[in-house]
Amino acid sequence: MFKANEAYLKLPGNYLFSEIASRVSEYCERNPDKAGRIVRLGIGDVTQPLAPAVVEALHAAVDEMAEAQSFRGYAPDLGYDFLRQAIAEHDFAARGALVYPDEVFVSDGAKSDSGNIQEIFSADARIAVCDPVYPVYVDSNVMAGRTGTYDASTGLWSDVTYMPCTQQNGFTPELPGPDADVSLIYLCFPNNPTGAVIDKPHLQAWVDYANEHGAVIVYDAAYEAYIADPMLPHSIYECNGARTCAIEIRSFSKNAGFTGTRLGYTVVPRDLKDANGVSMHGLWARRHGTKFNGAPYIVQRAGEAVYSERGRCETQAQISSYMENARIILEGLRSAGYTVSGGENAPYIWLKTPDGCSSWDFFDQLLESVQVVGTPGSGFGPSGEGYFRLTAFGTRESAQEAIRRIRAL
Repeated sequence: MFKANEAYLKLPGNYLFSEIASRVSEYCERNPDKAGRIVRLGIGDVTQPLAPAVVEALHAAVDEMAEAQSFRGYAPDLGYDFLRQAIAEHDFAARGALVYPDEVFVSDGAKSDSGNIQEIFSADARIAVCDPVYPVYVDSNVMAGRTGTYDASTGLWSDVTYMPCTQQNGFTPELPGPDADVSLIYLCFPNNPTGAVIDKPHLQAWVDYANEHGAVIVYDAAYEAYIADPMLPHSIYECNGARTCAIEIRSFSKNAGFTGTRLGYTVVPRDLKDANGVSMHGLWARRHGTKFNGAPYIVQRAGEAVYSERGRCETQAQISSYMENARIILEGLRSAGYTVSGGENAPYIWLKTPDGCSSWDFFDQLLESVQVVGTPGSGFGPSGEGYFRLTAFGTRESAQEAIRRIRAL
């Protein structure tokens, strides 16, 4: 008889956002009269339509696919040159960071790459993650059999190095100790879920640490477009030495509303090599070519339009609108007496639950009492207990209504 992959059997419970959807669905079944009142500020899904420049590019690409002379079949598995060049120029060269077009691997989104990148590292690689953390980083390593055993009482895995991000350290992790022996370090800034940011000197310290200890940083920059402070870095490659120790993952979902269109990319520099001189660029290219058929041509043309002068203006207007939602939520919660952070250089607001209430109890209270849905902090890791995440990706009306209802509590 066949057997299931035992590593998958170690995964505790449902995926966080699947559990939230299940609880909301169950509430709606019990309270059909209130289902239409629910304000959803949990999952970080955008609500504004695609920018006109992007839509026009999609239509033009679809028209190309309708003509024999311009029809395209399989996309290049690593991405079309026109998009890779636009990414290298606008996302990196414009900020003084050195990334070559052939080091950009186009994909169907940052979530996929965040989960898949661990495949090119050894089975005994020890990972280090922030706590709280985006669940995909840990769960994908659980699936790979890399995390040891799970302690349900603490919510920790035995073979994972946790870097607590608390109110005391400004929700930014401290460098692992000299004896940590970590191989793979996951960092996300602006941070999901806390909204914390990192300045260039502190990011440079992480790069220096990784180079000194022979570790690799997987840098999730999915929310870099929301950085308003001109002194904050948008890419890890703005730091000296990052090309020999860092992989950067980015998404078109949050900066251009591609959550349903699906497009992202990962940068793996050719300078990044393991202890035996093996090129990680080559390994990721091999993995990509084997397991991925390339993002659709029409979607990549839409991605190219994001970098046009008009596309940049239109998508920036959307980002500004979401950040105004963040301001409304942040200031509204503060005026109601909540302890909050984030929301200034990130689309997430991280609040401390009142009166020692647990994260899931607060979730239930908001859902049952005022029909507002957020994300329990404990779903992101043990250090997230006692906290709650709200997103700014709803409509202006939903942000205002959510705050009105929460204040009424």
